[in-house]
Amino acid sequence: MQLKSSQELINFILLAKQATYVGGGSRLLPYRLGSHDLQFFKDDWAYHDSYLGEGDFIGEEIVYYCSKVIWGMNYFGRILRPEKITSAQAGAIIQQSLSKMYQLGRFLGGFQHSIGEFNYTDTNDGDPLYFTGREWIDLKGEMVYQLVYHGGLVNE
Repeated sequence: MQLKSSQELINFILLAKQATYVGGGSRLLPYRLGSHDLQFFKDDWAYHDSYLGEGDFIGEEIVYYCSKVIWGMNYFGRILRPEKITSAQAGAIIQQSLSKMYQLGRFLGGFQHSIGEFNYTDTNDGDPLYFTGREWIDLKGEMVYQLVYHGGLVNE
């Protein structure tokens, strides 16, 4: 089950992310009680994103190649100032911002996007093979939402 290149993995992750959460992909019956589950398949590849919660939430993304787990990412996000941003507003800002980032051919860090008075920022250390990172939304310089994430290749 050897990949030809890490770029092959990155290309699939981008395609899957665009087709699921950001692209409004169809939701599956939950695998876990109360979870929200999204999947995407292409050729020998499969992607599964599963998260629990809304305003404060935790989740995991897994990529399979030839039915073997090869990559994963865990994340935890929360609304820090519910009087200044709703979970629906944060979700819309995140979806629009991630869509722009994915159009640039990347999904990790080094990205900023403004929508009205809200500013979205994503930073990370590492590369898609091993990384940690953080995304946040600020309003007039005050952080109102934050998510931390980490992940990378999974070996047998």
